[in-house]
Amino acid sequence: MGFTQKHLLGIEPLSPLAISEILDLADSYVDLNRRADKHSNALAGLTQINMFFENSTRTQASFELAGKRLGADVMNMAMQASSVKKGETLIDTALTLNAMHPDLLVVRHPQSGAVDLLAQKVTCSVLNAGDGQHEHPTQALLDALTIRRAKGRLHRLSIAICGDVAHSRVARSNILLLGKMENRVRLIGPPTLMPKGIADFGCEVFDDMQEGLQGADVVMMLRLQKERMDGGFIPSEREYYHRYGLDAAKLTAAKEDAIVMHPGPMNRGVEIDGEIADDISRSVIQEQVEMGVAVRMAAMDLLARNRRNRAGQDTGEVSL
Repeated sequence: MGFTQKHLLGIEPLSPLAISEILDLADSYVDLNRRADKHSNALAGLTQINMFFENSTRTQASFELAGKRLGADVMNMAMQASSVKKGETLIDTALTLNAMHPDLLVVRHPQSGAVDLLAQKVTCSVLNAGDGQHEHPTQALLDALTIRRAKGRLHRLSIAICGDVAHSRVARSNILLLGKMENRVRLIGPPTLMPKGIADFGCEVFDDMQEGLQGADVVMMLRLQKERMDGGFIPSEREYYHRYGLDAAKLTAAKEDAIVMHPGPMNRGVEIDGEIADDISRSVIQEQVEMGVAVRMAAMDLLARNRRNRAGQDTGEVSL
């Protein structure tokens, strides 16, 4: 096995073999999800708790659906109405939940590193559903699966990531994953939206859209994350769209068969033209949503297998 982790906290610790193992299993779950009977018993008898300290539509619904299709008992915690609002610390919340003996804990948190801290305090497996500006590993994995299915491979591709790279955990996880899989990664955006130390990531950096998109196989657009901005990063949304919004004219610089991606939610007319987003001959945005359920099913399945294997080793049982 390539994926032997207890938790899925980020892409950084994963080997190319581990990434491929998750994607291969996710491929089988894509097939399952397209059947009339979409259910498996891979997580039967296990309890999954979803804790989202930030609002989410796609990710939370995807994790909930994934757990239910695998047969888990799934509980969604309304963190806006939880004891955290009464002053309870994250660690106390973790200890309270740990006493309920969950098997899988899915966490989204606005602070970078918070999910890692929580994972140190619980005995169950923890999945990072996005922590601050740090990582969003399952988004990168579902993006990778989408690319692999569309292009037939996940190596030696030219992939352009465009927009607000500085505030994007999606960008960080994708840069790590795509680099591990030997792809050429280009980052496109204004200098104000590029993170410090970006040269250390081994990416090419462009502030001109036409130049950066030249010959790209994949064009991945990012949302302007205004909720994470504390200053004037762009002159105006209109000016930003003029220079960095993806439209038909700019897309001509990429390869004719280039695919267009976006992690959502989209700001149409800001980072992407609505017609491009809806063009089924180029856009794979809806496929990304579909792949999200399959990837999260695969990740939770593998974590549960690793958990059972460790339990068997601790009791001296032989795992077959």
